[in-house]
Amino acid sequence: MTKMKITPEEALAYHLEPRPGKYEIVASTPMATQRDLSLAYSPGVAVPVQAIADNPATAYDYTVKGNMVAVISNGTAILGMGNLGALASKPVMEGKAVLFKRFADVNAIDIELDTEDPEEIIKAVSLMGPTFGGINLEDIKAPECFIIEQRLKEIMDIPVFHDDQHGTAVICVAGLINALEISGKKIGEVRIVLNGAGAAGIACLELMKAMGAAHDNCIMCDTKGVIYQGRTEGMNQWKSAHAARTDLRTLDEAMVGADVFLGVSAKGAVTQDMVRSMADNPVIFAMANPDPEITPEEAHAVRADAIVATGRSDYPNQVNNVLGFPYLFRGALDIHARAINDEMKIACARALAALAREDVPDEVAMAYGRKLSFGRDYIIPTPFDPRLIYVIPPAVAKAGMDTGVARRPIIDMKGYAHSLKARMDPTASILQGIHARAKQAQARMIFAEGDDPRVLRAAVAYQRAGLGKALVVGREADVKEKLEAAGLGDAVRELEIVNAANSRHLEAYKEFLYQRLQRDGFDRHDVHRLAGRDRHVFSALMLHHGHGDALITGVTRKSAHVLSLINHVFDAKASDGAVGVTALLHKGRIVLIADTLVHEWPDEVDLANIAVKAAGVARNLGLEPRVAFVSFSTFGYPVSERATKMHAAPKVLDKMGVDFEYEGEMTVDVALNAEVMAQYPFCRLSGPANILVVPARHSASISVKLMQEMAGATVIGPILTGVKKPIQICSTNSTVNDILNMAVMAACKVG
Repeated sequence: MTKMKITPEEALAYHLEPRPGKYEIVASTPMATQRDLSLAYSPGVAVPVQAIADNPATAYDYTVKGNMVAVISNGTAILGMGNLGALASKPVMEGKAVLFKRFADVNAIDIELDTEDPEEIIKAVSLMGPTFGGINLEDIKAPECFIIEQRLKEIMDIPVFHDDQHGTAVICVAGLINALEISGKKIGEVRIVLNGAGAAGIACLELMKAMGAAHDNCIMCDTKGVIYQGRTEGMNQWKSAHAARTDLRTLDEAMVGADVFLGVSAKGAVTQDMVRSMADNPVIFAMANPDPEITPEEAHAVRADAIVATGRSDYPNQVNNVLGFPYLFRGALDIHARAINDEMKIACARALAALAREDVPDEVAMAYGRKLSFGRDYIIPTPFDPRLIYVIPPAVAKAGMDTGVARRPIIDMKGYAHSLKARMDPTASILQGIHARAKQAQARMIFAEGDDPRVLRAAVAYQRAGLGKALVVGREADVKEKLEAAGLGDAVRELEIVNAANSRHLEAYKEFLYQRLQRDGFDRHDVHRLAGRDRHVFSALMLHHGHGDALITGVTRKSAHVLSLINHVFDAKASDGAVGVTALLHKGRIVLIADTLVHEWPDEVDLANIAVKAAGVARNLGLEPRVAFVSFSTFGYPVSERATKMHAAPKVLDKMGVDFEYEGEMTVDVALNAEVMAQYPFCRLSGPANILVVPARHSASISVKLMQEMAGATVIGPILTGVKKPIQICSTNSTVNDILNMAVMAACKVG
C-alpha cells in the first residue's frame, strides 16, 4: 500500500486553520435569555452547589465531572522525540483530547505542567481531583512516570492511567491472546522476550504475568542485554522486579527458541537471524515507532509461519492505543469508578481479542478495501470498527463492578450498550471509510483547474496522502509559480502537469468530439476551441479516453455551467439519469439531499428515480437508505397542487419494487425528528430519514446553503451520480479539504 507523506506546511496549516488549536468549548445548555443566565450562574447555581456539598456523589449528576478526563504531561518523553518541555507537548495532548472525543465521546482537556519534579506533579494533579472523572498521564519519562502514577493511584479516588504504559500493554495482550490461539500455545507455557525496559515494556510484561505468564519465562532486555537476577549495571527497582533466573545474557541468545518477541525499542533491533532462531509459529510484536524493530516483509522472508504486528497503520495488525484508552475511560466513567485496575485492563484486552474473532461488518471491510477475517493478518480489531464503542466499555464496566471499584453500578447492560451506540458520530467513520477505500483504489485523479491554488493544494494533498496519482491540467510555469506561492514549490516534480497545448492526444480528442457534436451545430473550429482551450472539456476528454480514472472540477466556475460543458463529452443530463446528491454532516448526523445539481423541476417519475440514485450513494457511503419526500405538507395536508408530485412519487416507487425504505410527502421535522414522526404511527420509515428528496433545485440550494451558513454544517457535494465515469463538480467556495473530499468520492466511484 502507498505510504502517506505529510509535509510540515500541511501539518502547520491543519493546526492553524480555521482557528489555532484542535478543539473549543461549547455550551450544552441554553445561554440566550436572562432566565438562562440566572439558572446557569447566580442565583440558580446555588442549588446544585448545596446539593453537592450535602452529597458529593451528586457532582456526577449536576456537573461535567462524570464525562471529563484530564490529559496531563510535562513533555519529558514526547512521541519518541524526547524531552522538549511542557509547552511543546501541548499539540500532542490536544490531539489526545480530541481522540477521546472522537472515539468514545469523552470530554477531555489537556493540562501541561512545567516541572520535572515528580513531587510537584503529584501535588498538582492530586489537587485537581474534584474537577475530573479520570486522569490520563501521557509522555512523562521513566522512571518518574512509575513514581507519579503509583502515588496518584494511592491518594486519588478517580482512575489514574498512564497510557504510554497500560494502553500499549492492553492492545499488546489482546493481540497476544489471538496470536497464541492461532499458534496453539498457552500463555503459561510460552517463552517471551521483551526488548525495551521502559514504561510500555514493563507494563506489557506485568499485564502478561497477571494473565498467567511465568516469571522466568519472561526475559526482559535493555541496551545492556538481558536483565537477569544478580545484574547490577543500569538497574532500578522496576527492572529488578522483572529480573529472571537465567544464564542468557544477550538479545541474540534470548531469541533462540523464543515463542514471543515484544519490541518497544528501536528500528532494526531484531535481525533475520534472530527470527530464524525462534520457535515454530513465532509471534513478533515489533512496536517501535515510527519504524519497527524488524518489518513484516523482513520477518516473513525468513519465517513464513511468523505472526507479526507493528505500531504502523500501513501494515496488518496495528498495535494502536486508540483501541484501548477511550473505551477504558468510557467504561470507567460510566460506573463512576474509583480506579482502573488490572481486571478492567484484562477485560478490555479479552473483549478486543474476542471482537477480532467475530465476523467483520461489511462497512469495515469496505473501509479497508479487503475482507477481514480472523487469522495471521487480523488478530487485532481495526481502530475504525464501529462495534468498539458498544462492545469494549460494557466489558470494562462489568469488570469494575465485579471488583468493587464502581460507585454507581450499571443495572441494565443491554440498555447501556444501546446508549453507547447512540453516542457515536457516524460521519467520522464514513469519511474514514471512503478515504481508506480511495487509498486502495489508487485512482489517477484529473484536477481540471490547475490555475487555482486551492485545487493545486488539494492535488498535492491527494498524492501525498497516498491516495493515487494527481494529474493537473494547466500550464507548467503557472502551476510552478502558484505552488511556490503556497509554500509547496517542491511538489512540482511530484505532480503530472497536463497541458492541452502540447498533448499528443489532442487530435484524437478533437476527432471524437467532432463526431459527437457535428449534428448539434458545432463545426471543426468550434470543436478545436472546446478541446484545445476549455480545460473542463479537455479534462472530460482525458477521462473519456482512459487517460485518467476520475475527474474533479467546478472550483472556478458555477456548477451549472461546468455541467453543460461536461455534457459535450458525457451524457450527464436529467434525461440521461444524472442526479446530484449533497451530503450534509452536522452534529453527528449525515443527511443526503437530492437533486441538488441536475433536475430543475422534476416530476413524480423523476423524483422516484432521484430517490433510487440517492439510495445508491447512501449505500456507497455505508448508510442503509431511508428516503423522505419532503414538502410543506404532511400526508395530504395542507392540500396543494405544489405538493401533489411529492405525494405521487412514493406510488411510483411502489410499482418499481425497490429494496429500501421510503415515505412521503412530509415536512422536514417529521422526516428528521423521531418524536414528531411518532405522531404518524402509519409512517413506513423505521427511523429518521437520512435522504431528503426535495421538490426542486431551488429548494435544494436554499436548504444546503442555509444549513452551511447558519448551522455550520459540513457540505460534501453535490455528488454527481448516474454518469458512466466518476466526475465530481465542486462548488466555487470549496476549501482545500472540500476538494480533497470530492476527489476521494470520485476515487471510490461513489455514485
